[in-house]
Amino acid sequence: MKISTVASSECGMGVAADLYESLISDLGADPDLVIVYCSIDYDIDSIVKIVTSRTPNASLHGGTSCMGAMTQDGAVTEKGSGIALMGIVDPEGSYGVGVVSCGDSPEKAAEDAVKAALKKADRPGEVPAMIWLTTMPGGEEAVLRGIGNIVGEDVPVAGGSSADNSINGEWKQFGNNAVYSDGIVVTVLFPSTEVMFAFHSGYEPTEAKGIITKVGGFEATGQKGVATSAGKRTLYEIDGHPAAKVYNEWVGGTLSEVIDEGGNILHLTTLNPLGRIAGYIGDIPYYQLAHPEAVTPDGAITLFADISKGDEIALMRGTVDSLISRAGRVAVAALETTQADSTDIAGALVVYCAGCMLTVQERLDEVVESFQKALPNTPFLGTFTFGEQGCFLSGENRHGNLMISVLLIAKE
Repeated sequence: MKISTVASSECGMGVAADLYESLISDLGADPDLVIVYCSIDYDIDSIVKIVTSRTPNASLHGGTSCMGAMTQDGAVTEKGSGIALMGIVDPEGSYGVGVVSCGDSPEKAAEDAVKAALKKADRPGEVPAMIWLTTMPGGEEAVLRGIGNIVGEDVPVAGGSSADNSINGEWKQFGNNAVYSDGIVVTVLFPSTEVMFAFHSGYEPTEAKGIITKVGGFEATGQKGVATSAGKRTLYEIDGHPAAKVYNEWVGGTLSEVIDEGGNILHLTTLNPLGRIAGYIGDIPYYQLAHPEAVTPDGAITLFADISKGDEIALMRGTVDSLISRAGRVAVAALETTQADSTDIAGALVVYCAGCMLTVQERLDEVVESFQKALPNTPFLGTFTFGEQGCFLSGENRHGNLMISVLLIAKE
């Protein structure tokens, strides 16, 4: 098992080709799997052509990432541009990528993507150790259902929803020879070594809690290209009262300027998402988060994750410091699932919420340092996403917001 990463904030002609040659040189062999995350200003079609023509036998998994990406060498986000690549050489393992358009059914599309990935890995009908996912924003819960329909609920899934720099629907998903703006990219991993994973947030619950008493279908507010969610993403009422007014009381009037006419509230709510209990470790609950996106003119709140009538929600609280320190703690949590040591890890994939990244942007180097401290001398590739998918310790694959998902691959 050999894993390497390369990255750059340069966006000129030939940058991707030079980076890929550097990656192959670092690996000492053609990779079996290539993973690419970059900002939207890169020529995605050229990246796909570079990888597939230079190493036609390699599986390619990619997506766009908000403002850039990060590796163990730092964040590449200068002027909102950056590209990072990871290569995995594992002759005794198998890796396959499936890429499809969501179309009218994200669930059916996810099923097709898994089948294609298994075929590409030459492992049809087998159960992978792990699935890595990049999908378009919207309908992520349906995508997870589709994956489970094919491989079962016990296969852990990790990944994130692709992003752009301003929620304008300019994101891309790509793999093998395909590029989409409404796609699902699934990689099935049959590595020759062990995988470890963790899915957490950097938030804690407050005393403010309530029961969801009315929900509606997802309403895109300026989000071009967002898939219709199979669930519900508009929160109308909490405990029988208008949701926006209740939330505004919980956060001390922060939203008062937009309560009457509505408006985008993403920048006002990053440190105070809504959480639902996803499970317990002993007596301690852990939470699945939903990021409030906008207040509608009728006093509802749109979210980036599905909710259901009858759910209990809690106002969550985070700080810039907690979002920075949690990064490394999630990596440590992944190690602890098998009592592994950091020296046992060949490489890591990291999904870090774009909302969190933008909140801690001036201290992004400290996020990288947090991972470096947890995984010294270990290559990792990090993407900044508009939604995070991961597997909780009790085994549930879930979609959430403002979260961190980590996949570790052992050396041997």
